[in-house]
Parts: sequence; C-alpha cells; structure tokens
Amino acid sequence: MSESVLLIDKSDGIATLTLNRPESMNALSSGLRIAFTQAFADLKADPDIGVVILTGAGRAFCAGLDLRELSATGMNTEGPVVGGPTDIVRAMETFDRPIIGAINGFAITGGFEVALACDILIASSSARFADTHARVGVMPGWGLSQKLSRAIGVYRAKELSLSGNYLSATQAEAWGLVNRVVEPEDLLPVCRALAKDILSCVPEMVRSMKRVIDDGYAASLADGLGIEHDAWAAHARTVTPEAIAERRATIQQRGRRQSS
Repeated sequence: MSESVLLIDKSDGIATLTLNRPESMNALSSGLRIAFTQAFADLKADPDIGVVILTGAGRAFCAGLDLRELSATGMNTEGPVVGGPTDIVRAMETFDRPIIGAINGFAITGGFEVALACDILIASSSARFADTHARVGVMPGWGLSQKLSRAIGVYRAKELSLSGNYLSATQAEAWGLVNRVVEPEDLLPVCRALAKDILSCVPEMVRSMKRVIDDGYAASLADGLGIEHDAWAAHARTVTPEAIAERRATIQQRGRRQSS
C-alpha cells in the first residue's frame, strides 16, 4: 500500500500536516487537494487541536499545482481549483485556529500562495520563494497578487511577480515576509515551541483574535477599528471578575518564569 500524500500527526494539541509528494516537490495533485481539504474539515471538528503546523517532505514546501496532471485533465479536476470543493486555500482561510507554516524548502507559485494563507511563517535557511505565474501564463487565484504586496510592499511584490525570480529565506526575513529563519534541523522544534506558547493562551480568545485580525486587515483602518470595538464589546459583556483574576495570576506566574 502506497504512503499517503498527506501525513497527519496529532500530539499535545498540535496537528502537523506534511505534504508528502517529495518526488514531485509536493505539487498539489487532485488527490493531495482532496486529502488536504478533508484534513482541515476534520481538524476544524476536533476540539483537541488548537494549532496546525503545515510543512512539506523533502526539499520543497510546495511547488504549486501539479502542472503535469493539469496538462492532461485541465483546471477543473475534482471541481474548480479555486472556489470548488478542493480549494485548499479556502479550507485554510475558514479554519478557525492558527496555522504555522514551516517552510522547509521551495514555495513556488501556488505553493507560495499556500504559504501566504498561513497565519505565521517560520522558514528554514534552505527555503526559497518564487511567483512564476507570469512565466507559466496562469493568473493567480488564491490571493497572491493582493496578499504579497500587503506583506512586503507593492514594489517588492511587483519585482517578484513580474520577474519570476527566487527570493532567499534571508531576504524574505529582511522584507518581513517570514517571522524568522532557522536552521533546517531546528524548523519543526521551533514551530512546535511556538505552537505550545499559543496553546498556553485562552483558546477562545486565540480564535477570536485571529478572526478580528484577519477581518480588520482586509478592511480600512477605520472599519478595522470598528471590527475590534464590536468584538471587544461582545466579549466585555461575558467576562467575569473571577476570570480576569484567574488569568492575571497565570500571566504573573509565566512572567516570573521567563524573567528568572
């Protein structure tokens, strides 16, 4: 029996998803897209999972859509790639818990878009990013043309997207695309440590803050402030003095541990 195209490991509230087509640089075949969207649906229904880590097997994070498959089947295998039942970026964007992208290698075109759909990006020093949509002759449909410019600035985004050139992990960090760069052997341990920090927070608040940040980022500053105020008002009506006191004690204990 062949190994799964998507490996799923659950441990201590963390689900690690590994794209597992290393011989194809983890290109997104129809089978992988089906497994991916089903995995996120299952994880969304799993109350024991608080953080997802997404990475790739081998030398690539993800090389994007499987062009060899699409050259034979077209863009609508198993439904439309964008907006259909196997739309993996929509599955990520509608997931209500943090997704940490552990970018282990090449993140190219559609794989770059998958990286941009994560909430936090930690890159291996061997990671490389590239947008080759213009070289392939395909328009991006998972948000790269809008998200990348907001992440690194419009001029840098145009340089990458209009040239198809590669961006190193070091330059990606300098441009603010990734949170940090670590050695390859440290990538998953660093991501797991960060996931545990997130899990130490109030779960409902983590989910609410993720939603408020995402909704506000897609709006103007004025509208974003309104989104935050509405969320604050709804929360303020439910929080109790006892809950505040309990969390205050927890924060003080953690502060003492970190400062000792």
